[in-house]
Amino acid sequence: MPMQCHVCAKTPIFGHTVSHAHNVRSRKFYPNLQSVRIIEKGAVKRVRVCTRCLRSGKVQKAI
Repeated sequence: MPMQCHVCAKTPIFGHTVSHAHNVRSRKFYPNLQSVRIIEKGAVKRVRVCTRCLRSGKVQKAI
C-alpha cells in the first residue's frame, strides 16, 4: 500500500534539514496517514486516509 491518502492523494514531499552551521541534507515530509474502515459505494473498505480528510469529514467511517 503506497504512502498516499486514498481521498486527496497526498504523498510525501521533499525538503531540507538545515543545521545551525547551514549544513543542508535532504529529507522527506510524510503525510499523517491513518488506517480506517470507510464506507465507499455501499461497501466497507480499509484504506489509509490523512488526518486532514478525516477531520474535514470527506470520508464516512464505518462502525
